[in-house]
Amino acid sequence: MSSSQQTSIPAESCPAPAIATSDAASKPKPCCVCTQEKSKRDECMLFSNAADPAADCKSTIDQYRTCMAGFGFKV
Repeated sequence: MSSSQQTSIPAESCPAPAIATSDAASKPKPCCVCTQEKSKRDECMLFSNAADPAADCKSTIDQYRTCMAGFGFKV
């Protein structure tokens, strides 16, 4: 018999980033973009020992916001 490849995430749930269009139907889901930046931001915020984690993680937060803005999301 033949072996099949399994994917962990179906292609329909995370479409490829679309070039800037005004059509809302082609816009990717916010959960599916900037995943690396989001993970870095969350890790920084959760494990920061600073009195103000938001100030301590400002650069990672800004990277995430910039990435999301590139896909048309305002965070």
